Amino acid sequence: MAKVYVVANQKGGIGKTTTATTLAGILGKKKKTLLIDADPQSNSTSTYNALIKDQATLYDVIIDSDRIPISEAIQHLDNGDIVASDPLLAKAEKMLDGDIEGMYRLKDALEDEYDYDYIVIDTAPSLNIVLYNCLIAADEVIIPVTADAYSVQGLNQLYSTIKAVQKRQNPNLKIAGLLLVKYHGRSNLERQVLEELENIAVEMGTKVFKTKIRECVKTKEAQEKHKLLVDYAPKCNTMLDYMEFVKELTKKRK
Repeated sequence: MAKVYVVANQKGGIGKTTTATTLAGILGKKKKTLLIDADPQSNSTSTYNALIKDQATLYDVIIDSDRIPISEAIQHLDNGDIVASDPLLAKAEKMLDGDIEGMYRLKDALEDEYDYDYIVIDTAPSLNIVLYNCLIAADEVIIPVTADAYSVQGLNQLYSTIKAVQKRQNPNLKIAGLLLVKYHGRSNLERQVLEELENIAVEMGTKVFKTKIRECVKTKEAQEKHKLLVDYAPKCNTMLDYMEFVKELTKKRK
């Protein structure tokens, strides 16, 4: 069975897509890896240069009335395998309203998908039924955070959502850790926030990853050129940090 990682945080602009695509790219160099874009904004889909029009997407797998097997939505591209997102996913809340089984559709879709070693899911910056689908289908949650007060403030709500899923739908779900991104480590504020995050992580039963992700311009360049960072700038600081992060994340998995 594939190991399923969900990259989640309801705060936008903190590097979820960069984390998801780079994680999938690094894992995909050695193991068979699938990226699922569950964000209606479709940023991971754009990075992979995947199709949405005239192409089956995640919407067709978990939302549409005539749902299809997930294997029919997988695109095999130069950057790797992906199930593309679709702006129509924004209608999920309305479409699945009152459907008791609506939160389990992604889990059900993945039950027949045995071909992958890893599945990485990029999520929207919101707490909605699509996120519930992702958490119920997942093994572990990776939470990217930035070293600022606003990022810290939003963690309680996300943790409440994860706890609810752990209690009722997915008792095996684990929080892999908090991943500090766009990190410089030079300011007193960053150091204070890091200390606070370490305390929050303990309360959440997890940790702050030892690896901190620095920021560099190559990340945005790679996205604009529809390239994975691992291919576009394998020696930039951000990429080197993500390599260390993946080692830390997977060190217990053989």
